[in-house]
Amino acid sequence: MSIHLEAEKGDIAESVLLPGDPLRAKFIAENFLDNIVQYNSVRGMHGYTGAYKGQRVSVQGTGMGIPSISIYATELVEIYGVKNLIRVGSAGSINNEVKLRDIVIAVSASTDAAFNKLRFKGMDYASTADFSLLEKAVSQARVKNCRFHVGKILSSDTFYADDPGSWKIWADFGIIAIEMEAAALYTIAAKFGVKALTLLTISDNIIEGTQTSSEDREKTFTDMMEIALNTVC
Repeated sequence: MSIHLEAEKGDIAESVLLPGDPLRAKFIAENFLDNIVQYNSVRGMHGYTGAYKGQRVSVQGTGMGIPSISIYATELVEIYGVKNLIRVGSAGSINNEVKLRDIVIAVSASTDAAFNKLRFKGMDYASTADFSLLEKAVSQARVKNCRFHVGKILSSDTFYADDPGSWKIWADFGIIAIEMEAAALYTIAAKFGVKALTLLTISDNIIEGTQTSSEDREKTFTDMMEIALNTVC
C-alpha cells in the first residue's frame, strides 16, 4: 500500500484513467468496465480495476489541482508500476471555436503554478503529452465523429481569479482551454519515463459565461471516456 492508495501491488492495471471527480471514476467503472473491483476508498478518492474489451484497465480519482494529482500520479507510477495515464477532466474554454461539450486533446500544458519553477530552480519546463497516446486519441475521436480540438491548455492554480480577465493573455498566445492538473501530470510522466495524455470536455465557456451542471460533468461526458478507454485498450 501507499500513503493515499490502499491497493496492493498488482491491484492496479498498467493503464489508468484519471478523472478529478471520484464520482466520475465510479461512473466510468460502473458503466464501461466489466468485473470491476474497488481497490481504493481512502479519503473518498475511489479507484477501480476492471476490463474493457477484454483488457485490464483502472480508473482512479485524483481530486482537484496540481498538488492532488501529483500525489496520485507519483504513487501510481512509482509504487504500482503504471505505464499509461490519461486524465479525463473538464475545462473552461477561452477560444471562440471551442464550445460547451467539445473535447480538447491537450498537446501541452502551460501553468501559472510554482510546481515546475520549484523543480527546475526558477526555470521553465515545457509540459507535453506523449505523442503515441495523443495520436491514438485523435484517431479515436475521428472514429466517434465528435467535435474535438487538439491544442495547448493552461493548468491554473486559481479557480476564482481576482482579475476576471487574466485568461486573455493566455488566449493571445494560443491557449484554448483552462483546467488545473495537466502540467503536473505531464511533468511527472516525463520524470518517470511513462506515457501521459489529457482529454478534457468543455464544461464552461469563460468567454460566453455559460456552463454545464455538476451532474453533467459526472455522468454525461461519455465521448471523452470512450476515447480514453479506446486509446489504451
